[in-house]
Amino acid sequence: MAFPKFTTPITKIAVIVLLATTSLTACNEQTTKLVTINSSLAKDQQQTPVQLVANYPDRLDIYKEVTLSADLSHLSINQKKMLALLIDASKIMDDLFWQQAFSQDKKTFLAAIKDEKVRRFAEINYGPWDRLDGNKVFLTQNKDKSHGAEFYPKDMTKTEFEQADLANKNGLYSIISRNDEEQLITIAYSEMYSDEINRTAAILEKAATFADDKEFANYLTMRANALRTDDYQSSDFAWMDMKNNPIDVVIGPIENYEDQLYGYRAAFEAYVLIKDLSWSEKLAKYAQYLPELQKELPVPKKYKVEVPGSDADLNAYDVIYYGGHSNAGGKTIAINLPNDEQVQLEKGTRRLQLKNAMRAKFDTIMLPIADTLIVPDQRKNVTFNGFFANTMFHEVAHGLGIKNTLNDRGTVRQSLKEHAGALEEGKADILGLYMIRQLLEKGAITEGTLAEYYTTFMAGIFRSVRFGASSAHGKANMVRFNYFQEKGAFSRNEQGLYSVNINKMTYAINSLSKLILTLQGNGDYQGVDDLVTSKGIISDTLAIDLGRLQAAKIPVDIVFKQGKQVLGL
Repeated sequence: MAFPKFTTPITKIAVIVLLATTSLTACNEQTTKLVTINSSLAKDQQQTPVQLVANYPDRLDIYKEVTLSADLSHLSINQKKMLALLIDASKIMDDLFWQQAFSQDKKTFLAAIKDEKVRRFAEINYGPWDRLDGNKVFLTQNKDKSHGAEFYPKDMTKTEFEQADLANKNGLYSIISRNDEEQLITIAYSEMYSDEINRTAAILEKAATFADDKEFANYLTMRANALRTDDYQSSDFAWMDMKNNPIDVVIGPIENYEDQLYGYRAAFEAYVLIKDLSWSEKLAKYAQYLPELQKELPVPKKYKVEVPGSDADLNAYDVIYYGGHSNAGGKTIAINLPNDEQVQLEKGTRRLQLKNAMRAKFDTIMLPIADTLIVPDQRKNVTFNGFFANTMFHEVAHGLGIKNTLNDRGTVRQSLKEHAGALEEGKADILGLYMIRQLLEKGAITEGTLAEYYTTFMAGIFRSVRFGASSAHGKANMVRFNYFQEKGAFSRNEQGLYSVNINKMTYAINSLSKLILTLQGNGDYQGVDDLVTSKGIISDTLAIDLGRLQAAKIPVDIVFKQGKQVLGL
């Protein structure tokens, strides 16, 4: 990497001082003067505290803290030792994500914030930007968040990048930097973060020695190698082959939502998980319906020619540790991985429902939202069963549709660039509801009614739309809210309470499913851009209703008290 250039006046003065004090010329007076200026400037800079931006909305209490725990009594001594190591590895992922999200050193940055509540808010957001309010700057002495985070040089333009001839240009596991000649270059994660990567890999290899399940031990070893080589596909296949491991870990550079410039580069994150065997057994039967449901999608045949892998599985887990991207701002309550299109087509995906985190969100957020915004006679339809199913089938629906464009534009993810994430989340939400309706009709789902799932979904839109425009999930929810409103899927009475129209909701689900799947299959970047621009907005009326949720002091999301001490490890 190139040595840093001297760009600030203070640094230039410091260099002059260094040269002056080491020369044998008689310039003591000038040297003393320069040292005084430099020291004075540095002192003034240190005395300027980082604080909350003036007139910033009172958002420091939008997160409700919950303790992230689980029953470990059924685990062996070796398994508990392994869990402790997996948490240690996850903490490194947490530190790596901070580097990808924000250029300043974490400890130094947080230490400069004197107010405890403001410091905690910055820690939750992994920097000075409010992730659930469009990444607005909330701390003084900070600029707007770069769309490319720390994956690209701040002075790089899109034109410069697109004209550059670079190896691994669109790579998931590299950053873009500059060499000594100011030319763009790529640097692999394994090189850029070599110290942290090697420490994580060593911890995973040690954890493998405590694994009772041989397939899980093999996965940990392969994942360690993947971190060192930036080649994750083999470990993804190994992860898909695991069936009986009671403990799991998702770790590495995975989702690309942090890269809002192109959506190419993956961010580091981690989850440490314990399988809920009884709940998982109930969910296992649904995966077999994927190929059948793919054929029945409400879209022309050419958009559903890909056959989803039938080796997918559904499982419920208690999550005991979040690290990195998964822990920043809004918290994930379900996982659908791996993202590798080839693995998805050959093996399908694994859908992990994070039951304890899901329950915490339902109790602290969903029920109060229903009491505030849903008409009284439909509030009984907002249930945890509906919330769990909607979330689960959202993840299942990621496996439906199409992964590669029909017109040789590459994968859907590559062709739709920074909009790929938002459209994929929108697809999963809509097709998840579509699947529930189909499975209810087939008798595969025997619990709940369509009104229950639809009304819970409506309340869920209000929950997720509060995540703001900077989130892929937030954009997807705003597009869907406005589309549903146009189609009459719901109505709002004079008291500002919402009710669901079952028949019109069904029609809206089918038509929006067709629109999204067509945009993806065509790799239609401009079409998606137009959709997000026209419908990815919060209307004045919706803003008023969301303000009512804030006035009622309903949390926007949850934050965790977590770690080895909480678990008694």
